[in-house]
Amino acid sequence: MRIVVQRVSEASVTIDGTVHGAIKKGLLILLGITHEDGQEDIDWLVGKTVGMRIFSDANDKMNLSIQDMDAEVLVISQFTLFASTKKGNRPSYTEAARPEVAVPLYDAFISTLSRNLNKEIAAGIFGADMKVQLINDGPVTIILDSKGR
Repeated sequence: MRIVVQRVSEASVTIDGTVHGAIKKGLLILLGITHEDGQEDIDWLVGKTVGMRIFSDANDKMNLSIQDMDAEVLVISQFTLFASTKKGNRPSYTEAARPEVAVPLYDAFISTLSRNLNKEIAAGIFGADMKVQLINDGPVTIILDSKGR
C-alpha cells in the first residue's frame, strides 16, 4: 500500500460535475493499493499518517500532527501509484489491486483513519473519473509505502 500525503490549505474532489468531498486546512491522501496489501498495511500507514508532525506550531516549526490540529482529511483512490514504467512508454498497472480486492481495503483505510482521528473523512469514489483540486501548503508532500517499513 502506498500513499502520497499532501498538506493542503484546501482540496476538493468533483465527480460528474458535482463536488463530492471538500476540505479546508488538512491532508489530501492519494491511496494506491496492491494485491498483496491487508489490514496490517492499513494500520501501519494510518499510524504514520496521524502521528506525522508536518503542521507548524506557534514558532512556525513543523511540530504538530493532524491529531493536534482542527484539520480535515480527503482520501482519493489512486491506482496509478503502482504504475510500472520499465518497458515502453505506456505504464503498466498490473501491480495495482483489482477492484474486488482494492475496494474493501480502500473502505477499511478510510474507516480506520476515521476511528483513529475520531472524525469523518471526506473521500472520492473508488474507480470514478475524479477531478481533484488542491492548494498544497508549503509545499509539503510525503510518500509512504507500507512495504518499506
